[in-house]
Amino acid sequence: MQPTEATAAEAQAAIAEEFSFFGDWSERYQYLIDLGRKLPVFPEQWKTEEHRLHGCQSLVWIVAEGDADRLEFHAISDSSIVSGLIYLALRVYSGRSAKEILATSPDYIAAIGLAKHLSPTRSNGLASLLAFIQDTARRHAPD
Repeated sequence: MQPTEATAAEAQAAIAEEFSFFGDWSERYQYLIDLGRKLPVFPEQWKTEEHRLHGCQSLVWIVAEGDADRLEFHAISDSSIVSGLIYLALRVYSGRSAKEILATSPDYIAAIGLAKHLSPTRSNGLASLLAFIQDTARRHAPD
């Protein structure tokens, strides 16, 4: 997924602004589902155990490509809401340098009130997704 904002911080601010337009959580969940539908096509040949993200109740596959200067993440889930969570994480982190990824904590989660409205299993899955992104950036970051 290509970044739509110039920086991860700008992406987080844009996400917070977009979610502020919705008055209740049923509308926010619907928006999350709609965002998940915008994920780029995930090749079937990547849906393997090797690319499966563990720690999620839903099936999630994720692939990282790139180097320290630019890491791109491709991911998909069999769950509509989880696909929306993936979309938000990739919007913030995909297409960024390892250094920027490591310097950017996922503040958008608190900014939009997501942490309070996710089930424990979805929270664990989101934590696993963010840990995968951070670990990948750490492996690619210059010493």
